[in-house]
Amino acid sequence: MTKAEVAVTGIGVLSAAGDASHTWKAVLSAEPTVTRVPSLKGLPVDFACWINQDDLDLRIGRRIPKRMGRFTKLAVLAARDAVRDAGLAPQTWDAARVAVIIGCGMGGIDTFQIQCDRYAQRGTGFVSPLTIPMIIPNMAAGEVAMDLKAKGPSACLATACASGASSLVMARDLLHSGACDIAVAGGTEAAISSAGLSGFHQMGALSTRRDDIQGASRPFHRDRDGFVMGEGAGVLVLERAADARARQAPVRAVLAGCGATTDAHHPTTPPADSAGAEQALRLAVQDAGLSLGDVDHVNAHGTSTPLNDAAEAGVISRVLRHGPSVTSSKGVLGHCLGAAGAIEAALTVQALSTRTVPPVANLGHGESDFDIDCVVGAPRPQQIRAAVSHSFGFGGHNVVLVLTQP
Repeated sequence: MTKAEVAVTGIGVLSAAGDASHTWKAVLSAEPTVTRVPSLKGLPVDFACWINQDDLDLRIGRRIPKRMGRFTKLAVLAARDAVRDAGLAPQTWDAARVAVIIGCGMGGIDTFQIQCDRYAQRGTGFVSPLTIPMIIPNMAAGEVAMDLKAKGPSACLATACASGASSLVMARDLLHSGACDIAVAGGTEAAISSAGLSGFHQMGALSTRRDDIQGASRPFHRDRDGFVMGEGAGVLVLERAADARARQAPVRAVLAGCGATTDAHHPTTPPADSAGAEQALRLAVQDAGLSLGDVDHVNAHGTSTPLNDAAEAGVISRVLRHGPSVTSSKGVLGHCLGAAGAIEAALTVQALSTRTVPPVANLGHGESDFDIDCVVGAPRPQQIRAAVSHSFGFGGHNVVLVLTQP
């Protein structure tokens, strides 16, 4: 059976830089969005790429935000933008044929910390009755479905920092199976809390450049020392390309291939040979019906951690020997964990449509020891036929997406 071509018809992003348009501009300018976070004052790491917006509740409207965790609010707003970008109207679509798949790595860890503090200080009676729906990771998918009146399949995939990409894979599979006609899919995360930052700091994952926070996230730099925490949401609208064209919707890109593997090696450390990541890349390109030489661009996971950047660069140089352009947005947006894969997929769509590759922030010429073609200094004009977007998560999850021109 021939698989139907799956089109990306809408994107929605909410990051420390703003919506999809502002996020793209920030990534092109390579200007980090990192800032000191008041709630982290006194911690060894007190900075992050934080969405400092007081109007999230106002934008959602009514009294509904009171029952939502922050990660859920971000997902709802990004999903609305994506659906609007796709030219779809929830009031008129067949709700039973619309799926919602929103990944999340950590759920409402910020809310959980607040409620635990209330319990410890004042007792059971002061814990909010909304605690559970505000912290469980699946509630982002549930609230997006309620907001959009989408009654098809829904789910939350938790594959750590690959969650957003995993959700796009599942959405594509649902479209191929005929289980839905429209899929609203992506990832969300809002884990910037003292508990979250402390946990990552204690395991040695975060940059500790307190005297140079703007330069702290530096993917593929020889002096990188860890990632900077980010938060946000990325949501894409996927449809069968034939359906999109039938309603005369612009096709932004084609989700042509997907590959997923598991390292089965270690909870947090990639294997020395990066065999799982390499296999995910090979499977995705094969699934797209392409050869490795057809890949013009790599949107790298590029976390700015010593081990992961080295492992990923090794895969790129070993497998894509023709030297495609490479970028990573985490120098600007930080590491958005469960949202990262979806945000980066949206950025890859924008690279395809604008024929422009953003530079890697905080990386200059000669500052990387890796044999890969990182774009540095300024955006690079490039005609991109096919691009891959890498996502790797704790637990050994490897997901690679192939996005192509329509």
